[in-house]
Amino acid sequence: LSPPAAVSQVTVRDALNQALDEELERDERVFLLGEEVAQYDGAYKISRGLWKKYGDKRVIDTPISEMGFAGIAVGAAMVWLRPVCEFMTFNFSMQAIDQVINSAAKSCYMSAGSISVPIVFRGPNGASAGVAAQHSQCFAAWYGHCPGLKVVSPWSSEDAKGLLKASIRDDNPVVVLESELLYGVPFEMSEQAQSKEFVIPIGKAKIERQGTHVTLVAHSRPVGHCLEAATVLSKEGVECEVINLRTIRPMDIEAVEASVVKTNHLVTVEGGWPQFGVGAEICARIMEGPAFNYLDAPAVRVTGADVPMPYAKILEDNSIPQVKDIVFAVKKALNI
Repeated sequence: LSPPAAVSQVTVRDALNQALDEELERDERVFLLGEEVAQYDGAYKISRGLWKKYGDKRVIDTPISEMGFAGIAVGAAMVWLRPVCEFMTFNFSMQAIDQVINSAAKSCYMSAGSISVPIVFRGPNGASAGVAAQHSQCFAAWYGHCPGLKVVSPWSSEDAKGLLKASIRDDNPVVVLESELLYGVPFEMSEQAQSKEFVIPIGKAKIERQGTHVTLVAHSRPVGHCLEAATVLSKEGVECEVINLRTIRPMDIEAVEASVVKTNHLVTVEGGWPQFGVGAEICARIMEGPAFNYLDAPAVRVTGADVPMPYAKILEDNSIPQVKDIVFAVKKALNI
C-alpha cells in the first residue's frame, strides 16, 4: 500500500496567492494590476510578497480608475500579454463593464477569431460583512449572461487555486468571482493540489457530497451552507447530494441532470438576487432537458432577498441564504 497523500490546511487567500505566484513565475507574459496590489500587498493580501519578488513591471499599482486600468489590461491582452486585473470588489467592476463586455468578451467573435483576449478579471464578489448595498452584490448572473466570457466562482482553497490557474492559462477572457468572506477560511488541500501543475478544468462541477433524496446546487460560499444543511438533514434521514458548480459559464448542466435523475428533486442556492439569477437558469435548463421527466416535485430556489443589501447586521443576515433557509427549502421540495 502506498502511504496516504499529505494533506494540509490552506486558506483561500494563500491558495490564490500560490496560484498567482506560480503563474507569474511560469510565464513572463503574466502580470497583475489593480489598486494597491503592489507595495501594499493587495487590499485583501492576495498579492502578498509578489511585488517584492517580481517588481514594478509585473505587479502594477493603478490609480482608482477601473475603466482606465481595465482598458489598459484588455489592450495588453490583445497583444498577447496575459493580464490579471484585480477589482477591489466586483461592485466596482461596473465602472469598467464596458471594457469587460464590449472590449474583452466580444473581440474574438467580432474579429472572426483573429483577436484573442487572454485576460483574467478577479476580485471579491457577493456579500461581505457590514459593507451595505454598494459592496455586497453578486455578479454571477450578470457576467454569466454574456457570450464571450468564461465565469468561475470558487468555493474551497482547491477550487480557488485550480480555477485561477486555469483562468490565467485560458486564451479567453475569464471572470473569477471570489468571496471575501472565504479569504481567511482554511480548507484541506492535497499534495497534488499544491503542485505547480495543478489546474481544475473550467466548466466542470464537483459533487461535494453524495446523496439520494435531493440535489442541492450552489456556487461560492453557499456551497458550505449546503454541506451544513445536508449534515442537519441527514440526522432526519434525508440524504442531500451537494453539487459545487465551480463554473457559472459554461455551466456543467450535465452534472446537475445526472444528479436529478438519481434524486428526483432539485434545490438551487445562491447569494444573488432571485430575478434572472443563476438558480433561475439552472431550473430552466432542467425543465427544458431530459432530467425534467425525473422530477417528482417542482424545483425550489433559495436566493438572496430581492433588495439592495441592508447595512444592519440582523437585516443583512436575513438577506442572505442561511442554513435554516436551505433546510426549509429541502423540506418544501420533499413535501415533509
